[in-house]
Amino acid sequence: QVQLVESGGGLVQPGGSLRLSCAASISIFNFNQMGWYRQAPGKQRELVAVIRRIGSSIYGDSVQGRFTISRDNFKNAVYLQMNSLEPEDTAVYYCTVDYQSTTLWGQGTQVTVSS
Repeated sequence: QVQLVESGGGLVQPGGSLRLSCAASISIFNFNQMGWYRQAPGKQRELVAVIRRIGSSIYGDSVQGRFTISRDNFKNAVYLQMNSLEPEDTAVYYCTVDYQSTTLWGQGTQVTVSS
C-alpha cells in the first residue's frame, strides 16, 4: 500500500513563506504525476500545483508566480515552496499522486496565513 506523508504546514504571517513536503513510500517513478491540492473551509478542493513524470508542471491561477513545485527522485518526495503567502491561501493542503489509474491522497497538512 502506498503511503504519502506530508509535513511543513503551520502558521505564517501574510507575506511569509512555507515549504511543504510529501514523502512517498515507493519510488516516485511509479506515479504519472504528483502534486498538491488544497481545501479551505466551505470551499471545494482546488488544484495548487502538479508535476508530471516527464517534468512539466501546472499551477492553479491563484498561486501562479508565488508557489513552486519540485521533486527529489532520490528521496521519493515532492515539495511545494510557497512564497508571498496571503490569508486566502489558508487551507488544508493535500499531497496527491496518480498511481495505476488511481488517485491517492495524503492526510493533509494545515496552512494558516494570519497576522
